[in-house]
Amino acid sequence: MALPRDVFSSIEYQLLDFGAGRKLERFGPIILDRPAPAAGSDQPARPQLWSEAQARFELRASRGASSARGRWRILKAVPDAWTIGHGPTRVELKLTALGHIGVFPEQAASWDWIGERMGQTAGLRLLNLFAHTGGSTLAAAGAGAAVTHVDSARNIVAWSRRNAELSGLSAAPIRWIVDDALAFVRREIKRGRRYDGVILDPPSYGHGVRGQTWKLESHLKELLSLCRELIEGVPRLALLTCHAPDFDSRRLAESLVTAGLAASRRSVEAGDLWLTTADGRRLVSGTFARIASLHWHS
Repeated sequence: MALPRDVFSSIEYQLLDFGAGRKLERFGPIILDRPAPAAGSDQPARPQLWSEAQARFELRASRGASSARGRWRILKAVPDAWTIGHGPTRVELKLTALGHIGVFPEQAASWDWIGERMGQTAGLRLLNLFAHTGGSTLAAAGAGAAVTHVDSARNIVAWSRRNAELSGLSAAPIRWIVDDALAFVRREIKRGRRYDGVILDPPSYGHGVRGQTWKLESHLKELLSLCRELIEGVPRLALLTCHAPDFDSRRLAESLVTAGLAASRRSVEAGDLWLTTADGRRLVSGTFARIASLHWHS
């Protein structure tokens, strides 16, 4: 199954074209040319548009297994920072050394899903791991949830807090935590803290605050099992998204079931996250698996 909706409004975001391993996107007024392995080897459908890019991210060869770094080639003026919005959520964007700019636009569909589910039951305690710049955190908090937001990068958590201010949620019940996901969850279990649901968007590879190595293949199973220990009673919400080619939606769904976050495979909704061009071509940009049991009572 794939999410049957577009993401941002066309004023805020557009996938203009893709092909030959790259994608051309407009974020507000800024047009960027970035790598996209899922774009395949076919040539772009609208080659005339690519000259409009204001910056192009070019990967550098990497010796290690960490996220590939690269450099931005500035072709036309790009501001140091700018913002776009999706519903009540506003996010600050800027060019980073990893080619990210502060938002994964395909995740806006997940933000909508979170907001709709939270709107049915106020006051849930949610844990958001690998929370990046906070789109899911803000969607949940804006709908009445108390959120614990965890990311291992201090500058990214600061970025998330700026997004909360931009979205009118600076006073929302959000705990901002700079920590390694596995280490934090283990400590929360020892502290006896409990949650109603969990949101995760783990990378394929990364490092924690103290240099801990994260490998999706090696550590996801343990992390999901520990998350289940943190959840009191029946999980009210679990959302797992991923951008690793080896983790398709079926594998994500089975991971939720194995960890006890879902009762059975039939209870899990799973599929692709995608971006769509104006002429209807889809670029698959990740996978998801999720459950929601918001009418459960202890």
